[in-house]
Amino acid sequence: MLRITIVAAGVIALLVAFGGVVLAQAGWPDAIVKKIDELKILSRDKKDMAESMPGIKKITGEELKAWKDQSKRFVLLDNRVATDYDKEHIPGALRLAPDDLMPNPKLADRFSKDDVIVNYCNGVKCWRSSGAMVLLQSLGFKNLYWYRDGIPDWVKKDYPTVEGKK
Repeated sequence: MLRITIVAAGVIALLVAFGGVVLAQAGWPDAIVKKIDELKILSRDKKDMAESMPGIKKITGEELKAWKDQSKRFVLLDNRVATDYDKEHIPGALRLAPDDLMPNPKLADRFSKDDVIVNYCNGVKCWRSSGAMVLLQSLGFKNLYWYRDGIPDWVKKDYPTVEGKK
């Protein structure tokens, strides 16, 4: 059992290090690379992400549902991996994971820097929505909102979800 734990810890360390290499190769500033690595470590250690992030507005599930019901104009980004998105996501959500954005920042070019963008992932212990916002903010996006509680909260509230690719 100890051998498996040691091997797993080594693999995780390599993945975190490789993530930093990918970010650096994509031309991200060192401070952004460091922040993404910190978020990944928090998630790996099953710790909650921060309550807030500088320059990012928080949105609750109730507020997001009201925006959708009112047909407010905004971009909803599911920042999870493709298999999670395909299994279940909030209706109208587009998938843009930081894992994809890190090596290819041009994926964000389909959005205007002035768009209102709401990001979510798998809840408070998931690094992907906070990571996506760090990257988007670095690219100059100004109106970022964070649904920190993410899809677990949405499902718990019995709000609608859809499955499949958008």
